[in-house]
Amino acid sequence: MRTSTLAVLLAVSFPVPGEAADPFPLKPVRIITASPATTGDLLARQLAQQLAERWGQPVIVENRAGGAGVLAAEIAARASPDGYTVHLGQLGSFGAAPSLLRSLSYDPLRSFAPITRFAQVSQLVISHPSVPATSLKELIAHAKNPASRMSYGSGGVGTSGHLTLELFKSTAGVDILHVPFRGVGAALTGVVTGEVQLAVLPAPVALPQARAGKVRAYAVTSDRRFASAPDIPTAAQAGLPALESTTWFAMFAPAKTPAAIVDRLNRDMVAIIGSSAMATWLAAQGAEATPSTPQELAMFVAAEIAKWARVVKAAGITPE
Repeated sequence: MRTSTLAVLLAVSFPVPGEAADPFPLKPVRIITASPATTGDLLARQLAQQLAERWGQPVIVENRAGGAGVLAAEIAARASPDGYTVHLGQLGSFGAAPSLLRSLSYDPLRSFAPITRFAQVSQLVISHPSVPATSLKELIAHAKNPASRMSYGSGGVGTSGHLTLELFKSTAGVDILHVPFRGVGAALTGVVTGEVQLAVLPAPVALPQARAGKVRAYAVTSDRRFASAPDIPTAAQAGLPALESTTWFAMFAPAKTPAAIVDRLNRDMVAIIGSSAMATWLAAQGAEATPSTPQELAMFVAAEIAKWARVVKAAGITPE
């Protein structure tokens, strides 16, 4: 009897090889992202809703605004590596921050376990209607005229709009003054009012103002035309093929998160991101789904860091 009882206890205490472990998640999960009411925030909330339905657990979006996503990344990097905190990273905080900041408390490649790419958003090159140029080539010619004294606005140092305009300057051979604003919305207002003449802003933000005639759109900076504005050419089609840049978002966990949990997160997130329902929703936001493996995301981030390091160096931007 004693032998039989001991065998039962052992069987309960020590699962046999291959037996499923405790299901994940067993408690609420949080997604740390940057500023509220932005494209990244919308993406995080849409993913959170569908993950919650899939898991039967609350998924909470936590906004930590600051430093073009850097503050949110810093907080996420310090979180417990147990899968219950994940991070929606972006171009500014992962691709550009290593070149723009002298002191960064996290390493985009070593402080995180990549999960999957999420989405990318096309950007528009826009100007105030008073700028005497109706094409990208004419815009470049106008900017090269010293009398034009052009300035451009961005949502802040290190944002995709700032970096893409610096890429534009270096590839087009023009010199335009940078005026950083507090956020994309303020930068758009700056162009609409004529406070600055030029900007590169997310297509979903800039396109309504272009359609209303309040700004002029010259090109999208992605490799293909924006679905909602097929009449606007890509930068390559408009004569500047080197100007290719998108605002991108991806999902990360803190480094040392167990591989099995990362695999589960990847599997569930990719199933959602790659669905036709998500593709339709993203298209309405001016975005495109870009699901990937963790390995593909790691290689993508490494390439982005190298790319923007070259842009920052060519622009002569001094790290802060």
